[in-house]
Amino acid sequence: MVRFLVQRGSFALLTLFAATVIVFTVSRLAGDPRQFMIRPEGYGVTKEQYEELGRRLGLDKPLAVQYFKWLGQVARGDLGKTVQTQRSVSEVIRERLPNTLQLAATAWFLSTLIGVPLGVLSAVRRGGILDNIGRAFAILGQAVPGFWLGIMGVLVFSVHLGLLPTSTKGPPDASFFQQLKYFILPAVTLGWAGAAGYMRLTRSSMLDVLDSEYVKLARAKGVSTSLLVWKHAFRNALIPPITFSALLLAFFLNGQVITETVFGWPGLGRLATESVFQNDYTTMTAAVLMFALLYSVASFLADAAYAVIDPRVRYS
Repeated sequence: MVRFLVQRGSFALLTLFAATVIVFTVSRLAGDPRQFMIRPEGYGVTKEQYEELGRRLGLDKPLAVQYFKWLGQVARGDLGKTVQTQRSVSEVIRERLPNTLQLAATAWFLSTLIGVPLGVLSAVRRGGILDNIGRAFAILGQAVPGFWLGIMGVLVFSVHLGLLPTSTKGPPDASFFQQLKYFILPAVTLGWAGAAGYMRLTRSSMLDVLDSEYVKLARAKGVSTSLLVWKHAFRNALIPPITFSALLLAFFLNGQVITETVFGWPGLGRLATESVFQNDYTTMTAAVLMFALLYSVASFLADAAYAVIDPRVRYS
């Protein structure tokens, strides 16, 4: 078990190191950082000032030296300063990261709570009304674009019915139920496709297990349906949904740029979008690096979950 986790942890660190190389290289290929840092009123800087800024940023050094200097700063938590306000990027990310984690966790929990039981019921009631409803839900969930669903949700539940707020996050001093109202539309928009994917994958995995010989034997011995489904079949059908679960959580952490933009959610996704429009390369680089870190952590947690559920994984 320990050896398996060490191997997976080493692979996650290697992946993160490769991500730092890619992020740094792309940031340099995007252009000279000095061009992004000079504000409109500073276009008249002299050549000496321009060169001095380059020396201060270490741009006169070879690219490899620049990378390891930047990597050392990142390892110390120094992600630079924003171009527009000259605030610490680490401080800005600390402000935005909890909002992204909260929205991703809410959407992930909602997707799991809806998609997995619906997939199990659809498999158990194969060919029935519940199965047809579940498959229709899965098709719609994967066919409807998230941005369109979010806009329609705002139009119906906020503009016409006035039941839910249109955007942003609730004030810190609001009650739990008032805060919850701000989560509903973005969490449903983000988690809709995830619930549909859960349903399809769980249904397929459950059907494979329910058609296996040992399940047929247990049914012939008179094992109750509930015990057969939830103890014998469901646990053996968990591996594919867990794989999808980790990838889905990583997607929610890294892929909620559109959702946060539509709902004005103050998270990392919106921060990345704002940094692109503002030519803030330091913030954009830090946001992308944070996305890579979150993805690596989610993948490692998924590997750990495999080892707990299936002994064949940790002994392979």
